[in-house]
Amino acid sequence: MGFLRAVFGGKKGNARVFVSFAKEDAQYRDFVVMQARNKRSPFEFMDMSIKEPYPETVWKDRCRAKIRRCDGMIVLLSKHTYHSSGARWEIKCAREERVRVMGMHIRNEDRGAIPPELKGKKIVNWNWENLQSFINSCKP
Repeated sequence: MGFLRAVFGGKKGNARVFVSFAKEDAQYRDFVVMQARNKRSPFEFMDMSIKEPYPETVWKDRCRAKIRRCDGMIVLLSKHTYHSSGARWEIKCAREERVRVMGMHIRNEDRGAIPPELKGKKIVNWNWENLQSFINSCKP
């Protein structure tokens, strides 16, 4: 599938947060990365991207292993998310692995349908405070 993924954290005590998104929204994942690399950022960024396509079973096994090691998942929400089988599978996987999940609208004025896998989960607008608050709430 070749989706990009990111995990924040790495040092003991830091939250490890998986970022899930539709492949069409990769540029927004890059914005999260830029925020994480900001010197004032309260968290570190460690790129664990999947950079090459794998057979579906291999991709799912590797992705589940990465999700399982995380303290939380941020789902970047857009009009593409509802139709992204990969992002929806990741959300389902995080729920099965009991990883905290939060949806974050990437565009306040142009929102898409919320995938049913996010039912009952917190959905917020993208801003620094919401991002920081969620990551802080995930710290082990």
